Amino acid sequence: MSMSDFERQLCGYRLTTAEILYRMPDHPGLIQSFTWQQYDLAPEYPILRKFLMFWRNKLDGPIHSVNVGSCQLICASELGAVEEMTLH
Repeated sequence: MSMSDFERQLCGYRLTTAEILYRMPDHPGLIQSFTWQQYDLAPEYPILRKFLMFWRNKLDGPIHSVNVGSCQLICASELGAVEEMTLH
């Protein structure tokens, strides 16, 4: 059974974006950019690592570098005192 994006976030997954810079197979002097985005677990990033292994094993363009950013979209809220007000 697959989890929804909301369920993933509740389990600690973060929206992760990776900019993958790679060399063009026919023109190694040129660098191309590919943007990957998925919910993943920081700081190990197992889903991104699996994708990068697939890239290295199956695609011709060698990876130059990978820049990763992630953001926790759902987090525990801070508890605080609430003052009671009456409006007339």
